[in-house]
Amino acid sequence: MATAIATKLDADERQARIDLAAAFRLTARFDWHEAVGNHFSLALDPEGRHILINPRWKHFARIKASDLLLLDVGDTAVMQRPDAPDLTAWCIHAALHRLRPEIRCVLHTHMPYATTVASLEDSRVLPIHQNSARFWGRIAYDDAYGGLALSSDEGERMAGVLGDKSILLLKNHGVIVTGHSVAHAFNELYFLEKACQHLILAYSTGKPLHIISDNLAAETARQTAAYQGFPEAHFSELKVLLDAEDNSYAA
Repeated sequence: MATAIATKLDADERQARIDLAAAFRLTARFDWHEAVGNHFSLALDPEGRHILINPRWKHFARIKASDLLLLDVGDTAVMQRPDAPDLTAWCIHAALHRLRPEIRCVLHTHMPYATTVASLEDSRVLPIHQNSARFWGRIAYDDAYGGLALSSDEGERMAGVLGDKSILLLKNHGVIVTGHSVAHAFNELYFLEKACQHLILAYSTGKPLHIISDNLAAETARQTAAYQGFPEAHFSELKVLLDAEDNSYAA
């Protein structure tokens, strides 16, 4: 029995590594990454204590499943290790997983359109399209940019601002998207960038925005949440595209 359980745990971690590595490769494919910064993490246990996270300063387009670091968010000596992750990655992700253990996956990017929206005085993702209405009531806004996240206090502050929401728009910085799986979080990342692209394009016309009513936006968000299976199907199809071009991410 013990051997069977260990085998299942090994298989689960292996699949988790493959899925998270695929998310890195897809983010590079869509040009949502920035240099060798930005970071993704995935909790392997219900307590959010043990997480996978990308190694320091490795390009998203080269990350493989076997490259991912397995770390304990309660380990205060992580940054003294020779293979320590990026400091900002650790300060943000360790705090989020520690304080919001129900979150499984955390994706932090500076993707172009979402970051542009975060750079506006009014950074609200307004419901002008069903891709933005799907996020009604689920985005927290952090308007207190204070430079790089170089301390655990800053990560804890971000977690506090996120509260019970699933997405955090960081003023003058970027975005944090969370989900209960890699597939779910990546699907959210995809549609958030689409929503922000539509918003920036609409702003660029100089014409008045036609904003969906609060009630209809709330209903659209509810309908989207109830549309079961879509994130998994979307992510599975994206991995098929990766496999056809370069399946080294799974190594």
